[in-house]
Amino acid sequence: MTAQPPGTGPRRILVTRPREDARAFASELRGRGFEPMVQPLLEVRNLPGPPLELDGVQALLFTSANGVRATAARTTRRDLPALAVGDATARCAADAGFTRVESAGGDVESLARLAVRVLDPAAGRLYHAAGSAVAGDLAGDLGRAGFTVERQVLYAAEPVTELLPGTAEALYAGTIDAVLFFSPRTAQSFVKVVEKAGLADRLGEVLAFCLSEAVGTAVRTVGWRDILTARRPDQAALLDLLASARSPSQPD
Repeated sequence: MTAQPPGTGPRRILVTRPREDARAFASELRGRGFEPMVQPLLEVRNLPGPPLELDGVQALLFTSANGVRATAARTTRRDLPALAVGDATARCAADAGFTRVESAGGDVESLARLAVRVLDPAAGRLYHAAGSAVAGDLAGDLGRAGFTVERQVLYAAEPVTELLPGTAEALYAGTIDAVLFFSPRTAQSFVKVVEKAGLADRLGEVLAFCLSEAVGTAVRTVGWRDILTARRPDQAALLDLLASARSPSQPD
């Protein structure tokens, strides 16, 4: 396997999502004619605890699929409205059995706007299933709109400390064409482990595809062939960006 020459589109793609999310996304990439490699940069584990107390909650707020899975592990209730940050998280909620799911189709700010539009501050508190690290200020945004938000940490997401051997070998050989980044935290983790492995200088012909400007900023400390940012902070826009980077002569 050889790297794509300059001027052609990417084919071999490094997926940096946590392992559970990466499997489905890699399948999506294969269906579009790409060759995905999976390199989780965060190790996710659900935290133990008693069943969730959801009496008086009018809706669940999911900012990640990890939050969906952690919630599903701690309660049998699936009747509460579930507002999801994006389409992938919404699909995960539906797959987990939640029956009233709506997607904000974007980022945490989009989720706050959706909640303000469809919920009533007087109807009860909102429950945010969170991880050990939280992006944005969902509780603050909704608090200013009159809502009460209960944020509970249900899972931990810890950065990996080194690359998988196959990833390191592929970066050294120059056979990875692009890396996909979905969050600033995973982007920062990638930079650390690549520098630790002494492979930062191997990124000069690799494209970085980023979900948002904040993600792009997190990877700018190393040199890339180019850093490309999706028009919207959602998976569909990132896939569109990846497809648009292909050469017209590249087979589908």
